[in-house]
Amino acid sequence: MLDLKRVLASKPRKPEHVELATLWTPWGEKIAAGQGDLPPASHPRPQLERDAWTSLDGWWECAFVHAEDAGDTWRLATPPADGWLPIRVPFSPEAPLSGVGRQLQPSELLWYRRTFEAPELSASERLVLHFEAVDWASAVYVNGVPVCEHVGGYLPFSADVTDALRPGANHLALCVFDPSDAGTQLRGKQRLERGGIWYTAQSGIWQDVWYEVVPAVRVTSLEVDARIRGGEGELVLGARVTGGGTLIARLLDGGREVARASVRTAGGRELRLRLDVAEPHLWRPIDPHLYDIELAFGTDLVRSYCGFRSVEVRPDGAGVRRVHLNGKALFLRGVLDQGYWPDGLMTAPSEAAFVRDILAAREMAFNLLRMHLKVESRRFYALCDRLGILVWQDMVSGGGAYDPWHTSYLPTLLRASWGLVSDEGPSSARRLSADDPRYRREWREACEGTIRLLRGHPCVVGWTLFNEGWGQFDARGACEDVRALDPTRLVTASSGWYDRLCGDVQSVHNYFRPLAVWRDPAREPRAFVISEFGGVSWSVPGHVSLETSYGYEAAGDGPEFAREARGLLDRALALRERGLAGYVYTQLSDVEEETNGLLTYDRRVNKLAAEE
Repeated sequence: MLDLKRVLASKPRKPEHVELATLWTPWGEKIAAGQGDLPPASHPRPQLERDAWTSLDGWWECAFVHAEDAGDTWRLATPPADGWLPIRVPFSPEAPLSGVGRQLQPSELLWYRRTFEAPELSASERLVLHFEAVDWASAVYVNGVPVCEHVGGYLPFSADVTDALRPGANHLALCVFDPSDAGTQLRGKQRLERGGIWYTAQSGIWQDVWYEVVPAVRVTSLEVDARIRGGEGELVLGARVTGGGTLIARLLDGGREVARASVRTAGGRELRLRLDVAEPHLWRPIDPHLYDIELAFGTDLVRSYCGFRSVEVRPDGAGVRRVHLNGKALFLRGVLDQGYWPDGLMTAPSEAAFVRDILAAREMAFNLLRMHLKVESRRFYALCDRLGILVWQDMVSGGGAYDPWHTSYLPTLLRASWGLVSDEGPSSARRLSADDPRYRREWREACEGTIRLLRGHPCVVGWTLFNEGWGQFDARGACEDVRALDPTRLVTASSGWYDRLCGDVQSVHNYFRPLAVWRDPAREPRAFVISEFGGVSWSVPGHVSLETSYGYEAAGDGPEFAREARGLLDRALALRERGLAGYVYTQLSDVEEETNGLLTYDRRVNKLAAEE
């Protein structure tokens, strides 16, 4: 039975042009007061660390330049002579912590500049510049020399800038174009007109900028694949190198060497090493055991880590398809993580803020975070590895403007439509806003890039490809491609509705009907997961961005919120005996107008504790 009261409460409405009240997290408040932790203390690339690295986070300058043809000119534009403003990197200009408070428009280019002192380099050393994420398209210059271009707002990129350096001060500049939802590129929950489930669009640099001094002959990339085969551990390292030499890998457990392997190459190429570990100490949330990895290639010394664990869907003793971690059935207690902050938008104000969110989820008895429609900082996944929480990673959504009828009204009112709507062919692409071939190409490339970026993290146990039909296309083909690229994790092809009867998980969203386990129409049965439900709303006075609020069911006060939320969680947990393999509650924190979080947007109040 459809709950019409909840349906009406969740009806999308036109955004109100009301300025958000500025909320500060405890960490952002310190940064704004000049007491924060910039530059960061830990390495921005935890799975390929070197000692000689330097953060370029901090105060830069930025400028907004009108350009009607911004999408065509960002590669060749010249920086303005004036109009420069101070900006705190890595926060986007739209974020309060940037110090700018200005939204980039699709008809504008965003310029950045700063100077930095390059260290003295020997003849056998190079300087590599890294950007962890810039939204969306960017051209990078060092001393006026173009050093790289990048398109895509969520994945890291780098450039060897040695040949552009000069003694003393060096000038670094960046030109950015970001059409946000005026374009079809990947953008997740961002909109120029925020409201309801859509959040303030942000642009430009939003993760760390840093450089490292490296040997000319070195390891340039590393992929870590730790598996369990027949109860034994198998670690496969895929390393790209420059030049010839011998690559030596050591696996350490608490400082004690447990395996070693080496391979020699006469020239730069991709190398693979296999290290076998008898009776490995397995990684699991209650015991997140990690092994250290040390690599040596000539004078290049790098550090990494891994965790041995297996994940699969198979029948339990009663024949019910369940998720198994390390061969044992595990019920997934998940919570939706949007990864937004009132003072940093998509940028966490501190590494400590990540830690607090992860620990808060664990303390509320969740064992899984569904990272929703964004790729988070690499530090976040490393912290999940070390603190012991599973991550189900969404691919970032994009495409044209979504049709509310096909992405919301039809699947909400008529559940039978979930199996009737195709995502193949031109007409389906138009209905689901996936008809731009440039978007489909970017989605495929970013999907592969996301998997390659994160598959070394033991915390990441599954991939979600499409959410609620937003830009969905050829989910079956995408599912096959992802399984071929990474056969070690679970795949959810479509989360919410428009199930294409593929993947490892039947993933449904249920905000408006009694919670239940539904029959799987797929030929090969899958695990049944309610991947979104809940949405109880409560606006905590003094801890909200707006007077208006959005949710699926409004609570009048804290005790009522806690009772309703706990009641829904209890009802979902009771379905475990009827075949439910897991759930994902909406959501970890409030975000702007959405007040259905278990934590307030500023992370200062745990609303689930209000009944105590």
